[in-house]
Amino acid sequence: MVTPAQPLTGRIVADGRSIELRSIGAPAAAPAALVFLHEGLGCAALWRDFPDRVCAATGLPGIVYSRFGYGGSDPFDAPRETRFMHDEALVALPELLAATGVARAILVGHSDGASIALIHAGERPAGVVAVVALAPHLFVEAITLRSISEISRRFSRSDLPARMARYHRDPHATFRGWADAWLDPRFALWSIEREVAKIGCPVLAMQGTQDEYGTMEQVRRLAELCPSASWVALDACGHSPHLERPEQSLKEITKFIVRLGESVGTGRSEEHHNSQPE
Repeated sequence: MVTPAQPLTGRIVADGRSIELRSIGAPAAAPAALVFLHEGLGCAALWRDFPDRVCAATGLPGIVYSRFGYGGSDPFDAPRETRFMHDEALVALPELLAATGVARAILVGHSDGASIALIHAGERPAGVVAVVALAPHLFVEAITLRSISEISRRFSRSDLPARMARYHRDPHATFRGWADAWLDPRFALWSIEREVAKIGCPVLAMQGTQDEYGTMEQVRRLAELCPSASWVALDACGHSPHLERPEQSLKEITKFIVRLGESVGTGRSEEHHNSQPE
């Protein structure tokens, strides 16, 4: 059982797997907590200090974790099914939230992690205060498959395995688990539009105009399906807004969260936020 003032660092079990995580502050004690969901080749460490900066700017605690197959979590032991993002959103994430004592969450997801956050918000809305979706995937685009095919083709001959080994217990399993699932012919029809259309909470989407893994149509479609969604285009930015345009990303996310009001316990007003120098 998580006690209210107990920070979390180390490991927790979700969906029968040992999961690496760390907390920023004491999430179980707060009116709401930020929960960060990484991209398809990411992990807790690869967010760098961005979660800490968002938590500091909003006054909210946070949870940063590595999904099964990533970082210091249990590595993949079998090929992934094409429903892997749904399984994460509907089984593993609810168990992790319950185990960490987070009753009300603001989900901050990047790429695959953004899709997982959107699925969860649509299908398990209780306790989801809002979603921040960085470069989300709502459906499969040709540009996405081309980019994944290219990186998959040169993976073993590049320095990527060595670089990934600094962060993942089994970099080859991590890479193949991601790339092979996306390149599975059955995955071409994958879509979360039905789930997104159910979302009732506020959503902020951010997309780089030079994203090599998706077009602006992803966030435009999100806004069409979800009336509570707004989106921001980031010029001169690729697939990782929080790393390529960190200051603008931090500003937009902070403004969005502060506007949620006192119910999330940010300790900041919109007037106070807007009074800060640019």
